Amino acid sequence: MPNLKIYVLLLVLILVGILSCKVNHKSTPATFTIEHQKREEVSTSLCSQIEDKYIHTTYEYKDARRRQLLIQNSYPKGGLKYTDFSGQDFTYAIFWTQITNQSDDALNVTIEFSNDLLELPSSPSIYFKLYLPTETMTTDKVPLFNYGLENLKNSLDNGLGKSSSLQKTIHVKEQYIFYVVALSNKGVDGVVRAGFSLEEQNLFFRVNEIEIRCGEIEFLPAF
Repeated sequence: MPNLKIYVLLLVLILVGILSCKVNHKSTPATFTIEHQKREEVSTSLCSQIEDKYIHTTYEYKDARRRQLLIQNSYPKGGLKYTDFSGQDFTYAIFWTQITNQSDDALNVTIEFSNDLLELPSSPSIYFKLYLPTETMTTDKVPLFNYGLENLKNSLDNGLGKSSSLQKTIHVKEQYIFYVVALSNKGVDGVVRAGFSLEEQNLFFRVNEIEIRCGEIEFLPAF
């Protein structure tokens, strides 16, 4: 009888060990989670040479593997009129965003703005759309009128009634800067602030108090 009790006890311990190993070795989803922190001041070694007066927000992101990227969003320029083919007047604001890849892996950025009208909750009569002009933005254009966006009318003429998208691979230790245009049926009474932020892999774009999911960022596997 004592031997039987010992045998049963050993069997129980073996079963517990097997179940424990299964739990401990359970596979986890291969998702990329980024921890983020809003920072008004970031080490100059991580930022471009763009003057602070042009930068509204800087966000620093790190993942579990310590891969790091920065997203910098500008203040607006513009506030002038754009007239479409039908003679309807709109007001525009131009922004830029710079994404800096500080990691040792390339990353892929995908953004798409739909053709939907967006309404600001604080200004119910104001509707706007977002566009991604294809004209190249560079850091030397930052001090210029409209941030150096010269073909604004052509960009809006070609973009009206369409969705707007962007896809870009940012290689190791590189930066990418691009325009965003917010076009509204009339000017906002007050300031307009906008920019991208990141939650896990998902990109969001905020204009004042409204925020939309509009894309994603993912690191590419090294080969």
